Amino acid sequence: MNNRMINVVVVDDSSLMRRMISEMLDSASDIKVVGTAKDGRDAVEKTKKLRPDVVTMDVEMPKMDGLTALCCIMAKTPVPVVMLTAMGKIEADLAVKSFEYGAVDFVSKPSKTISLDVEEVKEELINKVRAASTVDVKKMAFKVVARRYIDKLLIPPKTDKKVLIIGASTGGPQALSEIIPKLHRTFPLAVLIVQHLPVGFTKSFSERLGWQTSIAMKEAEDNDLIKPGHAFIAPSGYHTVVKNGRIKLNTRPKENSVRPSIDVAMSSAAEAYRDKVIGVLLSGMGKDGAEGMKAIKERGGKTIAQDELTSVIFGMSKAAIEMDAVDKVVPLPDIVDEIMRVL
Repeated sequence: MNNRMINVVVVDDSSLMRRMISEMLDSASDIKVVGTAKDGRDAVEKTKKLRPDVVTMDVEMPKMDGLTALCCIMAKTPVPVVMLTAMGKIEADLAVKSFEYGAVDFVSKPSKTISLDVEEVKEELINKVRAASTVDVKKMAFKVVARRYIDKLLIPPKTDKKVLIIGASTGGPQALSEIIPKLHRTFPLAVLIVQHLPVGFTKSFSERLGWQTSIAMKEAEDNDLIKPGHAFIAPSGYHTVVKNGRIKLNTRPKENSVRPSIDVAMSSAAEAYRDKVIGVLLSGMGKDGAEGMKAIKERGGKTIAQDELTSVIFGMSKAAIEMDAVDKVVPLPDIVDEIMRVL
């Protein structure tokens, strides 16, 4: 059993929030808050001095904001960083942008001291700090896709496949930023992406991802028509199901402790399209997606998993591989090539 303590530095300009976050983390037997910082500049110094395993970082702060501090930390003393942010469009955009600067994940801060969601935030924060402590930060940078690669996809191959469904969790935004720009608007399949994110952040994520590609990209809405050359991001808080050529959203109980569940989306696609589905499972903790990949494979569809070497966290793919639910395990840079091969 691993008894290693996870040392954390908590960064927030609010003394109340620093205390709340510290108490949440200190309640876990394997986490210890070794320091706090009141702004980005202080965070950079404390990280350099204390060398924590993980930093939790507020997005908006005086003197030096969270994104600038994140850049400085990743440049000088790289360490896994989990961003904390309030709800709101501007905050959501900044939180999603933090992935480009090397953040591992982010969590929505509880809005009040006495709040019904404090316990849920506490559990999410502890789990994400634990996951972050296992991350190789060198794998966290976004990659720029060469335009000449995209040119290879301008003339789409003929195929009977209908849907490409991609599941991801921690490390997924970075992986998707390498995959999605390689898909041109002439890509002959509809694309459904299930990326675990906090509620309220998938719209900003879909917009940011959409800027990187010519494929039509949006946050999925109930009754959206599934059609080639269009990509949909499953909205946080809703299971996303494929039925009768359309996307259906529901709020049924969480599966694998998440909603949307990759398993739910993949299994519904397998049921609807049988052997005309390609399933891809990317970096992430836990086992969500393993059963969905199995459902796709059992119905004659093709399944691809990201390999351990290029995964930020090799959890979901590993679970699918152990269930014999994966046709091919490939490194991240080769995933689109493999998708094109099995079309």
